[in-house]
Amino acid sequence: MTLALVISLLAITCWSQENMQKNDWPQWMGPERNGIWHLDLQKKSLNHGDLKKIWEVPVGQGYCGPTVADGFVYLMDYVGESTWSERVLCFDAKTGESVWTHEYERPYSGVGYPTGPRASVLIDEGRAYSFGTMGNLYCLDAYTGKELWHVDGVKDYDSEIPVWGLAASPLVEKDLLIVQMAGRPEACLMAFDKVTGKEVWRSLPDQASYSAPIVIDQAGKRVLVCWTGDNLAGLDTETGRVYWKIPFIRRKGIINISTPAYSPPYIFLSSFWDGSMLIRLDENDQDAELIWTRAGKDERNTDALHCCISTPFIQGDYIYGIDSYGEFRCLEMTKGDRVWTDKTLVPVGRWANAHLVRQDDKIWAFNELGELVLGEISESGFKDLGRVELVKPVSVSPNPRGGVNWSHPAFSGRKIFARSDAKLVCYELIR
Repeated sequence: MTLALVISLLAITCWSQENMQKNDWPQWMGPERNGIWHLDLQKKSLNHGDLKKIWEVPVGQGYCGPTVADGFVYLMDYVGESTWSERVLCFDAKTGESVWTHEYERPYSGVGYPTGPRASVLIDEGRAYSFGTMGNLYCLDAYTGKELWHVDGVKDYDSEIPVWGLAASPLVEKDLLIVQMAGRPEACLMAFDKVTGKEVWRSLPDQASYSAPIVIDQAGKRVLVCWTGDNLAGLDTETGRVYWKIPFIRRKGIINISTPAYSPPYIFLSSFWDGSMLIRLDENDQDAELIWTRAGKDERNTDALHCCISTPFIQGDYIYGIDSYGEFRCLEMTKGDRVWTDKTLVPVGRWANAHLVRQDDKIWAFNELGELVLGEISESGFKDLGRVELVKPVSVSPNPRGGVNWSHPAFSGRKIFARSDAKLVCYELIR
């Protein structure tokens, strides 16, 4: 154990749980899994002098976005030449020093874009949960990397690996770790005891999607909301019993990637091929109804919003998101009518992407060029307040456009963590 690790572990004991939750980014899309950066910061512009690079470290390729908890940064990557391995990496958040690495051989078979793990590492109560492209689910000691338990989805549950691999980041709800495992039979979604790895329940015969599940409160109960390859479903978090289910009609293959956007009582979905749906939840019972669905002629001639990688969000009476070719759009929520379109956030191109993170009345967008963009949004339009390149994309086949950064960044305190297929970088907002 390194001296840096010992010091970090001692520091952890001095933190209050409230402070840790406020400043950490311990899972996919942040503390509440909703893409909100909790920092009291009133910035009106972003310039190169506002950011200071703290460190950078080499990493392998992958789509897994970093997570931050208890003074450590976690990431997955994919390395090899004749044989390939997935790795779970832990770094000191202050210095970038490597703390531990967990590596296991796992060549990909039949996976499109086979350039690394997709799902973010989840940190909960001193444990790190990683979920690999081929269904390897690990529970590791978050401070030492020691393996606590492991599930092989293909061997143990006959997981049917979708075209682009298993990608939905797991979540913790009380004592359960919930995963879109794509298992059979009736095991699209599975819940495990988060400490022992013992199966607690399985649910749904659906095909898997790439969309990370969320948990919401509905009519006095905790409800797991998951967008599978076939349905949007609301389940009892403790038993996996289905409360409600709304079919998602597909015209082509499954490209359900973005996380459901939730703003009570509405849930919004958007898919690359098949457009968007708005669902209203019953506030007095565990039930839901479809409000509208809209789709264009195809993924290039779109209606409303056809999201690919980026997760949209609801703010007030409007929906904001990135369309299939990189157009940033605003929709009127109740009908889905387009209010405005912006083509400056990211250059237009097939699957062009920017991840959107909210902070008060501003957004921070990390686009596929590796730029961090500060912006203002409203129903009147998008205002670019400045952008700074954090990490340049590198060319890794088969990524388009000579290389893109498609991984979601992490925001912790005043620090920003972002990765390419070659580097993990840490910047700090200094003014």
